[in-house]
Amino acid sequence: MPVPIPELGSYNFVPETKENLDWANLITLDFRLLDTSEGKKQLAESLIKAVREDGFFYVKNFNISQERVNRQFSLGKRFYELPLEEKLKYVPEGLEDGQYNGYVPAGRRILEPVSGLRDRTEVYNIPKFDGYFKHEHPAIVQEHLAEIEEFSRSLHTEVLTPLHILLAIALELPEDYFLRTHGYSRKSEDHLRYMKYSKFTPEENIKLGKIWGRGHTDLGSFTLLFRQPVAALQIKNHKTGEWKWVKPQDGTLTVNSCDALSFLTGGYVKSTIHRVAAPPLDQQHVDRLGLLYFQRPNNDVKLATVQDSPVLQREGFTQNEFERSDNPVPTMEEWTFAKQKWQRTKNVVQTDPKFETAQILPGWNEKAYG
Repeated sequence: MPVPIPELGSYNFVPETKENLDWANLITLDFRLLDTSEGKKQLAESLIKAVREDGFFYVKNFNISQERVNRQFSLGKRFYELPLEEKLKYVPEGLEDGQYNGYVPAGRRILEPVSGLRDRTEVYNIPKFDGYFKHEHPAIVQEHLAEIEEFSRSLHTEVLTPLHILLAIALELPEDYFLRTHGYSRKSEDHLRYMKYSKFTPEENIKLGKIWGRGHTDLGSFTLLFRQPVAALQIKNHKTGEWKWVKPQDGTLTVNSCDALSFLTGGYVKSTIHRVAAPPLDQQHVDRLGLLYFQRPNNDVKLATVQDSPVLQREGFTQNEFERSDNPVPTMEEWTFAKQKWQRTKNVVQTDPKFETAQILPGWNEKAYG
């Protein structure tokens, strides 16, 4: 049952866009089918299709009420109403070296070099509650920490655990195979995120080419994005190479597969390429608030290709980029902080090819996705 806590006030979502955007046709996993072995088999087939073609997919009927989700949006809204000087107290030490739990202010990256426009994206990351991380937060977060912990843990039990079971089924592995490398009580860099994109004017959006964040992949296992109606997320289809918009769907989570799963499956699972575009004209007057959860394997997991899967063996996915290049295969902790350090590079121009294709670790260079 939800933890009883003080009132937060309601969170009002803005209306959805009326523009006819080129929406992606994504697979939806209905978790009501988890109750039967046939249903799980069907979901596993849908999941593997999604993570090999689109990368993004929807999940519905995941046993977390919209009321609980809305409370998290309300908490995020209240956090971003704090004065900047208060938020800056929670910038993590070592931000330049890849530390990320706490507050990351806007303006670190130059989006357009001629005008000098910088990003207006703020991030507040709350680490998971496994006993390895300090939880020192502003009062608005601290006084709701029990509720945040319960919400965070429920994302594992109700969403991420079923997804890892389905992935194991799809790869003809024991159902608990990926659960062993994603134990909640073991140290990993999972975190809940409140994320705010402050608006640009229509004129500024034109200068930016209507792109706020260039194409990229996430570094972990799965990323969970809760529905919010400001259209901005675009994904690149792995088969066609086309960019399409991701439509907000009532009562769903949007999920994408990430780098670590791609490494662990020798590239069979694709890491989703996505970017943040300027919203359509009828939504450009509002800020965009995101509620996300980033899951990663436990820190000590070596990101080597799974050799136990009959599917990967049959399909020839037996080595990832590190293994093919004869470079050391990193642990998840090594990979996390190498990529986070790159992501947190200050004062870089986002279109700089040296940045976009920088080496993260020997054997892996980033790619420019547009």
